Amino acid sequence: MTKTLHENSILVIDFGSQVTQLIARRVRELGVYCEIHPFQNISTDNIRTINPSGIILSGGPASVNEIETPRAPESLFNGDLGLPVLGICYGEQTMVQQMGGQVAASQHREFGRATIEVIEECPLFKNVWLPGGSYQVWMSHGDRVETLPPGFRTIARTDNAPFASIANDELKFYGVQFHPEVLHTPDGAKLLANFTKNICGCSSSWTMASFKDDAIRKIRDQVGSEKVICGLSGGVDSSVVAVLLHEAIGKQLNCVFVDHGLMRMNEADDVVRLFKGHYNIPLIHREASGIFIKALENIDDPEIKRKTIGKLFVEVFEEEAKKIGGAKFLAQGTLYPDVIESVSFTGGPSVTIKSHHNVGGLPERMNMDLVEPLRTLFKDEVRALGRELNLPDTFVRRHPFPGPGLAIRIPGPITSDKLRILREADAIYLEEIEAAGLYDEIWQAFAVLLPVRTVGVMGDARSYDQVCALRAVTSTDGMTADYYPYEHEFLSRTASRIINEVRGINRVVYDITSKPPGTIEWE
Repeated sequence: MTKTLHENSILVIDFGSQVTQLIARRVRELGVYCEIHPFQNISTDNIRTINPSGIILSGGPASVNEIETPRAPESLFNGDLGLPVLGICYGEQTMVQQMGGQVAASQHREFGRATIEVIEECPLFKNVWLPGGSYQVWMSHGDRVETLPPGFRTIARTDNAPFASIANDELKFYGVQFHPEVLHTPDGAKLLANFTKNICGCSSSWTMASFKDDAIRKIRDQVGSEKVICGLSGGVDSSVVAVLLHEAIGKQLNCVFVDHGLMRMNEADDVVRLFKGHYNIPLIHREASGIFIKALENIDDPEIKRKTIGKLFVEVFEEEAKKIGGAKFLAQGTLYPDVIESVSFTGGPSVTIKSHHNVGGLPERMNMDLVEPLRTLFKDEVRALGRELNLPDTFVRRHPFPGPGLAIRIPGPITSDKLRILREADAIYLEEIEAAGLYDEIWQAFAVLLPVRTVGVMGDARSYDQVCALRAVTSTDGMTADYYPYEHEFLSRTASRIINEVRGINRVVYDITSKPPGTIEWE
């Protein structure tokens, strides 16, 4: 993070919401620079140094009525700073309580879609919502505001939240109980535009080109003249990191590609061809599939599986790093969704969903510092950065692929034959998606080999083979997702090909679970 944002920027104070980063994302989409800082690291002096044009207080899992729960600096509300403030969910509640209002637990909690009724005009709603109108929003709260602080008025309500949106126009303080940052609040981006541009006075000056230039400067500042090793996986994230580093530090970069044998069809060859051939980046290709598959043969638990892969990856990587010698830094393609599902992005009180082997640092014995220039970005922002760096479109548009690879798409123990079956099925599935012109409409699509065997009839013979599940989701950021609504003709054609062409599968099913409650990957 930079020490100073500069004017024409927004500071988000993070209270631990799972979707805090979406606020920054929506603001950036408006062309306004935005950063997130954890509440425990923010003081009056910090804010003055950062020098934002306005502040957004995020949601969070705590209750303002509990002891030692997060609070904003008092100077934010007492007139010392004079900055516009937008409180979202918990952010609204702490603003209300810190300024003399009351928040209480509600008997009628709101989670999910709700209808908000606009009562009065307000700069936050200008040209978006009209008094007397009803609009869809996304709620996620148990507590609610019961009494307003002096100087505030109610501008919108729901059945269960009488102060669903509040305003103090003189101070330019606004609070909303709903989440404007999520897509389930259809007008949320317009409300954030009103706050950032009309109320805070920001202009649209931040672009991916400016992010690239800033990232290159930060890499050079961090690295100096030292060597950097990039752990290359072949996915979009690590590919963009490698090219970004190559542009920033040139010959100081060495790439290590640990081929764990868990990649999709022909991907390992594609990685070597692009980085060793096209970019001429020094690349070590370590074929280590035997080590990984042997270690996974008897592991059933998905968390143990992830940690085993992560441990082995580090060990193999460490071996190759020693051969290079003298590297002080390791570069990784860690993204925000990886971080927020592992531990709070900013160190705040969010809940761990699952671990990721590329999050959380390295063993102390490696004596290397991390370079993670994409840590604040979402996948589609990384793709935009890749295009800015002129990375080949075949890599930029590639669907997300998890670090543990196909291992987490085979629930249960891993074998070479299971990997063969899944690779073949997955390749057919992706071929059909490309042929139907659907690849770019879908956020992520893949096959899963289930630990289930079913009876089938193939020709005149009985079969007893495995089940393949197909998964495809639409999303903009990976934080939430809906299943893709294929036509039945597509599913029928794809299932027939997989059953006929892949030895070991005799049944195909389609996963229609959204995120939440499910995750995108199965493990």
